[in-house]
Amino acid sequence: MLTIFKNGFVYSDALHQFIRTDILVKDGIIEKLDISITDSADQIIDCTGLFIMPGLVDVHTHGRSGYDFNTADSDGCREMRKAYAKVGTTTVMATLASAEHDELIKSITAINENRPSEPGIATFAGTHLEGRYLSQKRRGAHHESLLAPLDKDELKDFITRMLPLPVHISAAAELEGGEEFVKTAKILGATFGLAHSDATYDEAMKAVEWGVTSFTHTYNAMRPLHHREPGNIAASLMCDSAYTELICDGEHVHPTMIKLASRTKPADKVVLITDSMEAAGCPDGEYSIAGLPVFVKNGRAVNSEGALSGSTLNLFTALKNYMKFTGKTLEDALPCATSNPAAMVGIENTCGSIKEGLRADFIIIKDKTDPEIDSVWAFGAKV
Repeated sequence: MLTIFKNGFVYSDALHQFIRTDILVKDGIIEKLDISITDSADQIIDCTGLFIMPGLVDVHTHGRSGYDFNTADSDGCREMRKAYAKVGTTTVMATLASAEHDELIKSITAINENRPSEPGIATFAGTHLEGRYLSQKRRGAHHESLLAPLDKDELKDFITRMLPLPVHISAAAELEGGEEFVKTAKILGATFGLAHSDATYDEAMKAVEWGVTSFTHTYNAMRPLHHREPGNIAASLMCDSAYTELICDGEHVHPTMIKLASRTKPADKVVLITDSMEAAGCPDGEYSIAGLPVFVKNGRAVNSEGALSGSTLNLFTALKNYMKFTGKTLEDALPCATSNPAAMVGIENTCGSIKEGLRADFIIIKDKTDPEIDSVWAFGAKV
């Protein structure tokens, strides 16, 4: 199947701007970028006056549209793939919250059954395990009964079952056995984020030396910032080599703190996430995350203790919020939801940019100043 996208302005990661070029797509993969493609094709999409940007990459999301990765079966996972694509998220790292060992194994199996890319729906690029290995003090919405000490042998089993890569692990590396735990994940090819952590600044920076390459939902479930002990928040903001995840819904983090992060971090190390749960895309009501009750009112999700429990955010809205909170243009903000998260988990050679050889995942918009989705294309097919 050959498709040509003609006469559009296509986002260039190298230039951080939209440039006039055509795109030739063959069987879901970008085959050629050229100012004037004359090849014959099965369909030609006229994009005159339109802007084509990469499909969004959400590396930290627990579910949407009534489904949770901890509880969804294979069919439920497929429904999520459709739902993510409709809101412009064409690549997902399926994220698992804390659960019992056997339940996690069951969830990993359902996710893996949905790994192959298919036209018109989102691709599950891999699995993100954010659970069990967290600080009791900073556990957030994760139930304390589901937490477990760092266990490198159990981690090996989980990562082996999550293969093929990529796998991303979020854990509190300052806990006992942290160095060996982080290094085990790294040896097995997984990437690692410091999460739900009470680490001091020095402990967090030591974890970076061990192999931690990102800070999970920065500001949330972290030791508070203090001028005498800056903690892991300061480590996230000051460490130029590691990625900083941000939830841009205006609830989890004040817009001023989002702006602060955008000023302190290298532009290619900011990663927008949703941390969404099953109520995303659904009306207010009672839901759950990892089997635990969550109450959603006016789009705000909290547990029975009043703690924020994921979000109802989608990544396209997060991108627009980031532009609003920081004053950045779409051209400057876009990598935070596309190429940066892809690079964070090691999938930049398959998605996150519009380049030859990558998956043909696009969002087409009419206005880059106030962007709204005109259409979404996943693996070369219109959603």
